Amino acid sequence: MADTQRRGRRIMMARDELDAFLAAQRTCRVATVGGDGAPHVGALWFAWDGTALWLYSITRSKRWAQLRKDPRIAVVVDDGDAYGELRGVELAGEAVRVGEAPRTGERCPELDGPERLFAAKYFGMEAMPHDGRHAWLRLTPKSVVSWDFRKMAG
Repeated sequence: MADTQRRGRRIMMARDELDAFLAAQRTCRVATVGGDGAPHVGALWFAWDGTALWLYSITRSKRWAQLRKDPRIAVVVDDGDAYGELRGVELAGEAVRVGEAPRTGERCPELDGPERLFAAKYFGMEAMPHDGRHAWLRLTPKSVVSWDFRKMAG
């Protein structure tokens, strides 16, 4: 994984906390960059395998078109209502397409783990359903910044 953050070490998540948080959360916000430099942010479901964030995106989306031209991506996963409960993770790097696009279920050993995690998390199933509209993006983060304001108590 990427280097640890320099600022906010007191409130950053330990590795096991980060893994548990990303496994439990269901929605992330994905930021991409358009040709004119303008950002685009959209929500997605994801799976975290301990090394990479796996995003299942519609291939006819603005996000997909932007990532084909510029693979830079930032993703935020956060939670909490009151200020002292806020916690989250920002992951940044380059998105890499994995498997066929759109995904129809062709054998792709690299997707066995992520699809198993995703299917269990969102569908309560062992096997991943494929709709011929989505495909996989892998973000192996170059930077990871986390925060857990609950650690500031006391």
